[in-house]
Amino acid sequence: MPSPLTRRGFVKATGALTTAVVAGFPTIVPASVFGKNAPSNRINVGAIGTGRISRTHDMPGVWQYDNALIMAVCDVDVNRANDAKTLVNGVYAKKTGKDYDGVKVYTDHRELLQNKDIDAVLISTPDHWHAPMVIDAVRAGKDVYMQKPASLTISEGRAMADAVKKSGRIMQVGSQQRSWEQFRYAVELVRNGRIGKVKTIYIGLPGDPSGNEEPPMPVPKNLNYDRWLGTTPDVYYTEKRVHPQTGYDRPGWLRCEQFGAGMITGWGSHHVDIAHWAMDLEHTGPVEIWGHADFPKSGLWNVHGLFETHALYENGLKMVISNDRPNGIRFEGTDGWLFVSRGDAPVTSTDPILLQSSKKLDASDPKILTSVIGPNEFHVPPSKEHHGNWLESIVSRKQPIAPAEVGHRSCSTCLLHHMAMKLPRHLHWNPKTEQFKNDPEATAMLSRPQRPLYAIK
Repeated sequence: MPSPLTRRGFVKATGALTTAVVAGFPTIVPASVFGKNAPSNRINVGAIGTGRISRTHDMPGVWQYDNALIMAVCDVDVNRANDAKTLVNGVYAKKTGKDYDGVKVYTDHRELLQNKDIDAVLISTPDHWHAPMVIDAVRAGKDVYMQKPASLTISEGRAMADAVKKSGRIMQVGSQQRSWEQFRYAVELVRNGRIGKVKTIYIGLPGDPSGNEEPPMPVPKNLNYDRWLGTTPDVYYTEKRVHPQTGYDRPGWLRCEQFGAGMITGWGSHHVDIAHWAMDLEHTGPVEIWGHADFPKSGLWNVHGLFETHALYENGLKMVISNDRPNGIRFEGTDGWLFVSRGDAPVTSTDPILLQSSKKLDASDPKILTSVIGPNEFHVPPSKEHHGNWLESIVSRKQPIAPAEVGHRSCSTCLLHHMAMKLPRHLHWNPKTEQFKNDPEATAMLSRPQRPLYAIK
């Protein structure tokens, strides 16, 4: 394995590069100068985290574009990193009709970030690594596409959003529903008053089951388990805590609170993001939150099970999130209701607690769904495909459709709902200061202790 670097040492090593990139022009030369396929116009991308979501969504989202090239892959599991190299080389060999071996393998993301030939990175890691890696990446002068949710804690999310803003880099959160036609149209319908004033938003999410106790196992030689744990506490290795050593099925870490909050952030970040967008609340959050949830009493997997949480916003809007409604978002207004979802698009085959709607869009009056948005009404910014929107933003240096601050606010709202599952009272939140009012126990949940070697500095 590569020799360890401290986070402080890494920042020092990349600081000069960051300053040069932010102070000067983008490394991408406009197509009008060199033509769309000129090497100078190509965006060189490194993929960090090469598991299920990277292989099926993020890397394919980038390699479909001719002005982008995945030139490096990184994973703390060297077997997965080598698999990714083979996968990407094969894609480019097929695209070019020639043998291809241009992908470099890393097992430490900091070494990838020091490669000056890389312009941008995909971060497709477990949730607990999202914010720390974004901070490292933008300080190294890289543009970033990061899978949602934005962070493990609200304090990490704030540090991430602030670091992106300070760096001047382009960062897209993987809230890809913002680039799906039905969600975009739903936002326009709500924003333009087609169902009147919205009073309540109901969000349905899938659930997660509990699991069995799992015995300690030897750490596979191909996995740097300490680095995989990152900022979180040192706990014994067992395969169902991490990811499968054979195949790319849904990983067990998604069901462990040490690494994420469960479906409330996993799917909640998607739907809360759309709800905020439709209500013009992208840069704020609720002022009061309460609810309840069932949590496993034993077993390795300990994220929330069945739940219902409520939130009240300063403008009087109420949001209810629960597992007993169809997966999607229902806006209830004074003149009708509107429901939007992914329709028949699958969640995953390993999510057994699931209510799915076959309709992408539904409304109290069918005429709502044929409404034409006029030229002088609110229109969402253009985005036909989420990774493509990110690449376009890298070239233009304009904000993408799902920027860092917006992603942070969606995630922080979900984390507030998660806290409400655990604390048996109404929580009072100030979205401007991002602090609770007179609640030391809730305030303590805004952050978590971090292991010194991996702590955000």
